[in-house]
Amino acid sequence: MFVATLLTNPNRPVLDRVTVESLRNAWGGGDAVWLDPGVAAEFAVETMPANRWDVWQGLQGMGVDLVVQPAAGRRKKLLIADMDSTMIQQECIDELADEAGVGAYVAEITARAMNGELDFEDALRERVGLLKGLPVTVIAEVVRDRITLMPGGPVLLATMKANGAYAALVSGGFTAFTSAIAGMLGFDENRANILLVENNKLTGQVAEPILGRAAKVTALEEIAARLRITPADAMAVGDGANDLGMLGLAGAGVALHAKPAVAAQCDLRVNHGDLTALLYLQGYAREEFVQ
Repeated sequence: MFVATLLTNPNRPVLDRVTVESLRNAWGGGDAVWLDPGVAAEFAVETMPANRWDVWQGLQGMGVDLVVQPAAGRRKKLLIADMDSTMIQQECIDELADEAGVGAYVAEITARAMNGELDFEDALRERVGLLKGLPVTVIAEVVRDRITLMPGGPVLLATMKANGAYAALVSGGFTAFTSAIAGMLGFDENRANILLVENNKLTGQVAEPILGRAAKVTALEEIAARLRITPADAMAVGDGANDLGMLGLAGAGVALHAKPAVAAQCDLRVNHGDLTALLYLQGYAREEFVQ
């Protein structure tokens, strides 16, 4: 048995009954359940529809996301999340680079690395090298003045944790940022790369080994083992090529506003909804959200 979920941006509730019922009828689904009127609805289907990606493409033009996934085990016991452009709306290294006067150049490298066009570790070393000499105090200023949380993040964390889930923030960015963001959102732990500092200035180097794609997979495996669950019990969310390993290993790997080359490799794609989409995908109704 499978569940088809349709959802959209909560700030633009464009999901209507006709759209939901038309698809339900076409697929011979069960009764539609509205998780949030205008925003999210779901219905059961017995088999995976052969034309789901054609339907998905048509709904994208309407501002509606469609996910079809197995019904069993939808509610997850572990949330493992990327940080940059996932839990926050920025790329931290780009913001630091902007302070160092090399923002545009670094942002281009970041975009290519996240799209899988460049080796992540080499690209990170190159970008960090351009930050040499930047006062370490700039990090706190960037967190305070430039970083904004992705919409829906606080509700996602509060709701999953209230229902017994564990939450880990695993980033190819830097601990100086993940520790702050984890504290803001209530993550149980965070892992990231360490920027090396000397005389209160960035040295232009990052501690080895670099936390990249393989390390995110390792983190998922280690945390799941420690919690005595399996990766199938986890929901992972990310947007870049370095997230693909953990997105593929987790029971539910969600590509959130992901780079096209990344989204194309994932079955669960959210392009219009915010982070509360991850709750709807687990079958949570709006009235179950913890604010």
